Amino acid sequence: MTDATTRTRRAGRLSEVRFIMLLLLPGTALLLGVVMFPLLRSLASAFFTESLLFAGTTWAGFDNIVAVLQDGFDRLLWQTLIFTVGATIMPFLIGLALALVLNERFRGQRILRGAFLIPWLVPGVVVSFLWMWIFDANYGVLNGLLMQLGMIDSPVAWLFQTDTARGALIIAKTWNSFPWVMVMLLAALQTVPRELHEAAAMDGAGSIRRFFSVTWPHISGVAGLVILLEFIWNFQHFDTIFVMTGGGPAGTTQTFATEVYDTAFKGYDLGHAGALGLLWMVLLLVLVVIYVRFSERGEKK
Repeated sequence: MTDATTRTRRAGRLSEVRFIMLLLLPGTALLLGVVMFPLLRSLASAFFTESLLFAGTTWAGFDNIVAVLQDGFDRLLWQTLIFTVGATIMPFLIGLALALVLNERFRGQRILRGAFLIPWLVPGVVVSFLWMWIFDANYGVLNGLLMQLGMIDSPVAWLFQTDTARGALIIAKTWNSFPWVMVMLLAALQTVPRELHEAAAMDGAGSIRRFFSVTWPHISGVAGLVILLEFIWNFQHFDTIFVMTGGGPAGTTQTFATEVYDTAFKGYDLGHAGALGLLWMVLLLVLVVIYVRFSERGEKK
């Protein structure tokens, strides 16, 4: 091989590298400009005294973070976890039940599969307004139905009572997200060999025994990832809570997402909001690490 041929090939490789870099440049610039810069700018505000009402910033060190930790952070974390756990478990149970039913062969199976996807296709804000109408105290469908059945004597303000508002939010979020869980679990169920079920049935195993002995071991990996992803998404969920209750009544449905918004754009305190966002991001990173580790373990299996 001559030196000229070697130089030509090296030049070809360099040109390919430059071409790849040119392809990556627009996406990288967009990521840095739209995502990374605002994120880093917001996190940096945690260490400054900064307000939307006044110009200028003052170095505050860790004062904002300490103030956030001392100002009801444990209550906010608890409320966020309650919503996150409820909005994760309920869609999973409903999605799993529907996936098991739709995995069987019966007439109209494909139509039902498509129909159950409709709640997932509706935008979150539209879902929020829909369920606001259902739970409305004056003309809500739920109150009308319960009064017709004689279960309540007078309308209930579901979204304005501390003991029902959080449950209403979880129900609305469940209705919006269970189809995704159903689709993922249904795809996993399609990989379970029917021969194993037939063999277990011949051995006298009932449907419950077959589920735990045959079905669950095959879909547990996918189920674990679905639960983790739902937990991460619900931990940072915003639109349903913001539209339906705005964090009320009396702050009982306030989560990290709505608290950061209220602190920054209603309280005009960017430093406090940045500190809260920084702590929130640390908790999210822990969840992401767990998800990555779980995914790696599933790939090794």
